[in-house]
Amino acid sequence: MVTAPDVASAAVPLARVHRGDLVESVHLGHVVVLAPDGSVAHAAGDPDVVIWPRSSLKPVQAVAMLRHGLDVDGADLALVCASHSGEPGHLEVVTGLLAAHGLTEADLGNTPDWPLAPDAAWQRRAAGHGPAPLTQNCSGKHAGMLATCRAAGWPTDGYLDPGHPLQRAVVAVTGELTGAPVEHVTVDGCGAPLLSTTLTGLARAFATIATAAARDDGSAPARVGRAMAAHPWHVGGTGRDVTAFLTAVPGLVAKDGADGVYAAGLPGGGAVAFKVLDGGGRPRPVVLAAALALAGVDPALLADAARTPVLGHGQPVGAVRATFGPDA
Repeated sequence: MVTAPDVASAAVPLARVHRGDLVESVHLGHVVVLAPDGSVAHAAGDPDVVIWPRSSLKPVQAVAMLRHGLDVDGADLALVCASHSGEPGHLEVVTGLLAAHGLTEADLGNTPDWPLAPDAAWQRRAAGHGPAPLTQNCSGKHAGMLATCRAAGWPTDGYLDPGHPLQRAVVAVTGELTGAPVEHVTVDGCGAPLLSTTLTGLARAFATIATAAARDDGSAPARVGRAMAAHPWHVGGTGRDVTAFLTAVPGLVAKDGADGVYAAGLPGGGAVAFKVLDGGGRPRPVVLAAALALAGVDPALLADAARTPVLGHGQPVGAVRATFGPDA
């Protein structure tokens, strides 16, 4: 088994939480910003740290699906790339994608869970329903995987096994787009194989997807990037920061991941990726905004998406601030 350096060994402060006139908390991690030519324009911590990209890898997985027979675009493809909130509009797209390929909810192999959206979860409880694979945030990806198996003539049984042809295809595409070999494999929260990569590799993959979408060259990366940029709500949901950033920045391709991971690519070729060491979500919008500003995005476009209030008795009493970037 290959042993990677400890993700904590070179971590540095990425954001500080200010409450009143004191710094209350500090979030450590790693961040990389790539220039349009692919070189490292800015790095804090270790830009080559090996990480679990979690759901930030979904657009890369979707590229593999398209290359092996999945033929969807628009909102359907955006849902394949999504960690959706489980709102009714998300579930309608997932069930429609399944039905179009002769599949049903019973074919989904992902872990049962409640919707991420609190209102959707409450409504489901009130209706007497429990956690389900359909309402788990990765059901769009799993529907896409099953549909790919149907298109490629592969068995749907065992589609989550790392030795299944679908998962072997995902490994190959991950290595290609990231430029980093997949050295570690485990199981993600949804039950699918989870592949390691480097932070710079993850940013490189998003740069490839975003620039292909900007060229609109008809390739699988282009189709993924265009679907995500055109359907921000389907990638996340109401009130989600990934949806806010995709809406705010034209041509942006961005995807959040569990345990403090984020990646984004710009149509002009720049890209960013980061890992928050404590796995928390609180600093992610601020860190993403600071990284995108260093990549050349107008900070004015990012202000609303990056807002992360620190409240006392329901009123703002502080702020989360990045330790790097134009405003640091």
